Amino acid sequence: MGAKSAQLKRPKVLRVVGLQVLVTLLIACGGLLSGDLVLAYSIFLGGMVCFLPNFYFAWQVFTHQGAHAAKDIVRSFYRAEAVKFGLTAVLFALVFILVRPLNPISFFLTYAVVQVIHWLAPLVIKR
Repeated sequence: MGAKSAQLKRPKVLRVVGLQVLVTLLIACGGLLSGDLVLAYSIFLGGMVCFLPNFYFAWQVFTHQGAHAAKDIVRSFYRAEAVKFGLTAVLFALVFILVRPLNPISFFLTYAVVQVIHWLAPLVIKR
């Protein structure tokens, strides 16, 4: 039998990203079931403003793998974090400029819930 090279498993970031989308959609469906369309799309937008930059970050950071790619990993980490921050600011601005009417409380609460899911990612990944 040939020797197998040791490889690290890729992080299960898609679980976290998927959970963020799932929670956003579930809360938005709840808003839709209430009959309030403004509430539903405000909830959906709040989740998406949080999810999309996180997805971009995860996609960029985890494209490189292995010790030979250490410089690329570090470089992509810093670049992805900067783009994530800028993308978040742009998405917030676009929502507040373009979306009328908007339920800002629902928007921010959903953003916060989806962000907490991101912060609790190690627990999600662990399972």
